[in-house]
Amino acid sequence: MTSQSVPTQPPTTTLWRPTGPEELALVEAADWRAWPPRLPEQPIFYPVLNEDYAIRIARDWNVPASGAGYVTRFEVDTAFLARYPVQQAGGRTILELWVPAEDVAEFNRHIVGRIEVVHEFRPQP
Repeated sequence: MTSQSVPTQPPTTTLWRPTGPEELALVEAADWRAWPPRLPEQPIFYPVLNEDYAIRIARDWNVPASGAGYVTRFEVDTAFLARYPVQQAGGRTILELWVPAEDVAEFNRHIVGRIEVVHEFRPQP
């Protein structure tokens, strides 16, 4: 009997990203595997560390700003993320990673699996 070794995935960390329809269309165009480069006025890419915070941004900011808000969930190689200290952007659960715009391509190479939409918000009638 022979044993086959199964490649193991590195440990991952779950991140969330609140986003609007334009950015989401670019993620879809990248086969749900990468975030688009930042625009000149966007010096950082900020995924967040908890779903509730992402929901609040998508619902309360993205919907009024762009007509829809989405919460995405994705996994990133934990060892790679160690280079980005957790930033507390408000209360104790308002936690983000601040990835410099120039690091987004490298960040994308460390996404494990696909980016998925887990919540969608639209204006309330």
